[in-house]
Amino acid sequence: MSLQALTYVVVGLSFALYIGIAIWSRAHNTGDFYIAGKGVSPLANGMATAADWMSAASFISMAGLIAFLGYDGSVYLMGWTGGYVLLALLLAPYLRKFGKFTVPEFIAERYYSKTARIVAVICLIFISFTYVAGQMRGVGIVFSRFLEVEVTVGLMIGMGVVFIYAVLGGMKGITYTQVAQYCVLIFAYTVPAIFIAIQITDNPIPQLAFGSEIAGSGTALLDKLDDIVTSLGFNQYTSGTKSRIDVFCITMALMVGTAGLPHVIVRFFTVPKVRDARISAGYALLFIAILYTTAPAVGSMARYNLINTVQTGEVGAVDGNIAYEQRPAWINTWEQTGLVSFDDKNGDGRMQYYNDANPSFAPHAEKYGWQGNELTVDRDIMVLANPEIAGLPNWVIALVAAGGVAAALSTAAGLLLVISAAVSHDLIKGIFVPTISEKKELLAGRIAAAFAILVAGYLGFDPPGWVAQVVAFAFGLAAASLFPVILMGIFFKRVNREGAIAGMLTGLLFTYGYIEFFKGLFLKWAGAPWGVNTAEHWLLGISPEGIGVIGMCLNFAAAFSVSFMTRPPPEHIQHMVEHIRVPRHMEIKS
Repeated sequence: MSLQALTYVVVGLSFALYIGIAIWSRAHNTGDFYIAGKGVSPLANGMATAADWMSAASFISMAGLIAFLGYDGSVYLMGWTGGYVLLALLLAPYLRKFGKFTVPEFIAERYYSKTARIVAVICLIFISFTYVAGQMRGVGIVFSRFLEVEVTVGLMIGMGVVFIYAVLGGMKGITYTQVAQYCVLIFAYTVPAIFIAIQITDNPIPQLAFGSEIAGSGTALLDKLDDIVTSLGFNQYTSGTKSRIDVFCITMALMVGTAGLPHVIVRFFTVPKVRDARISAGYALLFIAILYTTAPAVGSMARYNLINTVQTGEVGAVDGNIAYEQRPAWINTWEQTGLVSFDDKNGDGRMQYYNDANPSFAPHAEKYGWQGNELTVDRDIMVLANPEIAGLPNWVIALVAAGGVAAALSTAAGLLLVISAAVSHDLIKGIFVPTISEKKELLAGRIAAAFAILVAGYLGFDPPGWVAQVVAFAFGLAAASLFPVILMGIFFKRVNREGAIAGMLTGLLFTYGYIEFFKGLFLKWAGAPWGVNTAEHWLLGISPEGIGVIGMCLNFAAAFSVSFMTRPPPEHIQHMVEHIRVPRHMEIKS
């Protein structure tokens, strides 16, 4: 069976599974639609949370980042994993004890303000749509290559599948669909990694192969990779180039952003008890660790295979003329997607892949007659292309395609439901039409989800960067806007509504303004040139991916300053904060 046919079969069967689960577990009321009726077991919730959070950025883009950035890519591993520790310790059990449907609803009641709820919804929508743009790009990449359709067609297919199980099933349908998607994506990620680890190092465990010797060479994989990349003018793979403050800020922004992501937080509203929220966070961390400990090995092996594949040369003489090796088949297929390009600048038939931006390497390039780097590879394709580069069987390649789609759609569905709940529950029911019936609220939620899917699809046509970069921006916005106000709402009784509103607006506007200035997200979506993208202008040397930490600090500063200059919260609000923090058995004793 051809690769395309096999991919259609594997991806089609996975879609049938997701839709079947959505029909089986469809939502019948708002409790099912928003929080799955609070009946999800900790194990299932941990698996669903892992799938919800391990998006296209984790599956598709993170190993690609590590492949091209090397040591500098470790900030994503540390930040995205460490955030779950904060979430489990600081937020999850307390928000579950509060027991409402959405994050803006918690903010509204804690800060006794409809205005605070509206501001929280605005923050949530900014975060979620920025995040979902990256997911839809991931869907487009997978479909454009493996189903050999236009990106537009691929996005339409993905939107249709999400529409069915998000609109029909709500949180209940999404939860059990995400359990299936986790199984698909983790299997699709680890199986090729095991194959390639055996090929390169004879060690079947990718985490150990990462530090092993290349089979038959006596040289460690990382040492060999350092030699190869430096010989081509790139930075040493195992050493970093980012400043210490930028590494700290990116890592911290990703950590607190994880703990502030609304689509992740809402997952802990779906379990029956407060204790289950902590347990499910532990399960989620375990399930996430399987992929995240594999990613460094996948990234390093992908870079090693890429360089060994493309540095081709002459193979002999045919009729007096020198014949050159043909381009690898994987390059021919990926060129059709526009994500790989080869330009033979010096006409020698070889692929010169090197760092032509490194001035110290210019004399070497001139010596060999090279006239510039000739191969451009989008880093988002590395996980998807790696099995093809390594020559793995077609069924493995098809499995990776199904895993990439599962990763992107699982997170997209969670984000779209959060947006839907923000519109139907927080705005329509919470602000504009408090007397709306449950049936009409459920209908409004489904209409809002459908509209959000259309907007997400539009953003997916032309996202503002590669997947992990766009996701990092979303984490920065969450760190600067929602995380501080949720944390202060749980642990600081003195913070009032004026302080919360001032903090959220300050953090959001500063962080978004900084990202817009340097990356031009809105301008790019509008078709205008990108923003100022030079590191020399960064504040304190902090990149846009890490600026959420400064936004978070400004949020805290504004909230505390305004709170202490205005009246404290009412007594019943302060008692509510104490009630959220006190364990249930202590309440009974008192």
